[in-house]
Amino acid sequence: MKVQKWQIQLAGALVLLTVSFYGIRWWLFPRPDFHNEMWRFLIGDVAFLFLQVLLVTMFIDRVAQKREKDEMRQKLNMIVGAFFSHTGTKLLGRIATADTALPEVRDDLVPSMAWKPEDYARASSAFRTHEPRVDLSACDLTALREQLSNQKDYLLGLLGNQSLLEHEQFTDLLWAVTHLAEELEARSDLGALSDTDARHIAIDVKRAYGLLGAMYLAYLSHLQANYPYLFSLAVRTNPLDPQARAEVTE
Repeated sequence: MKVQKWQIQLAGALVLLTVSFYGIRWWLFPRPDFHNEMWRFLIGDVAFLFLQVLLVTMFIDRVAQKREKDEMRQKLNMIVGAFFSHTGTKLLGRIATADTALPEVRDDLVPSMAWKPEDYARASSAFRTHEPRVDLSACDLTALREQLSNQKDYLLGLLGNQSLLEHEQFTDLLWAVTHLAEELEARSDLGALSDTDARHIAIDVKRAYGLLGAMYLAYLSHLQANYPYLFSLAVRTNPLDPQARAEVTE
């Protein structure tokens, strides 16, 4: 950490004041017994200084670091939440239509108000081990390209956010989605892809889909634990649940 000029000046001024006041005391109380008392208190203060440094370093500083990490985690969760509210949920729903194998694990990916942390762990494991069968003909690639194109500036803005350097998983997701957007924009006719090119696009879709799904489950877990009212709406608009409806029926 670079030491600022004002910090050096402040340290010098404080040392100078300390020496000056000890000098004044020495001059005002010239008796040897007062001098001995001054040295005794000075040595005692210096001895306690080491204990004070220990307390600050090991306890107070640790508490401050934990609070800073908690604040950073909260900020990251807000950014992830804004992403899914802005574009991530709709994007996941659109890409999920290309996964013809999704019905095999769908029941494990539809949370409810009764879910506990172990349920999310089970869902994450199910999605992580799930092998998507991507059928591009089942997905409207033109609409997907248009959606990603409209959100390109937003996605690039997120990638430029320094706070996300602490969230590698979300950064990987943004890169995967941005790359998919660039691949789709580079094709003049998405309805006339060769088999080889379609397989290449399918790999990019699969990569973005896997990262989106994993992050979405983590996002839902966070909402349930901290924002039940937001979680309620997220469950009713779950893009992986074909039965989901925003309207409250119960």
